Amino acid sequence: MAWLLVIVAGLLETGFAVCLKLSHGFTRLWPTVAFCIFALGSFGLLTLALKKLDVGPAYAVWTGIGAAGTAIYGMVFLGDIVSTLKIVSISLVIIGIIGLQLSGSAH
Repeated sequence: MAWLLVIVAGLLETGFAVCLKLSHGFTRLWPTVAFCIFALGSFGLLTLALKKLDVGPAYAVWTGIGAAGTAIYGMVFLGDIVSTLKIVSISLVIIGIIGLQLSGSAH
């Protein structure tokens, strides 16, 4: 259950990163509000997960999901440049996330 919290927190991290861009420096109300909601949710779920998980693997999985998710979202929806190197790099991050998630132990 703790790993599920980390995964959802990572997805929410993707949401807050995208909303941060869409807020244009916190000058647009609704993306700023969404950023705050996603950020609080993400940090809150990560905090709950860390009660059961080792901090290193959990934090790495959380940031990896956020980084890969944000990069993918940017390429698909925001017109970010798509390149073979970027796709290979994101794939390596995802492989690393899976490895860390499998190595994480519950207390």
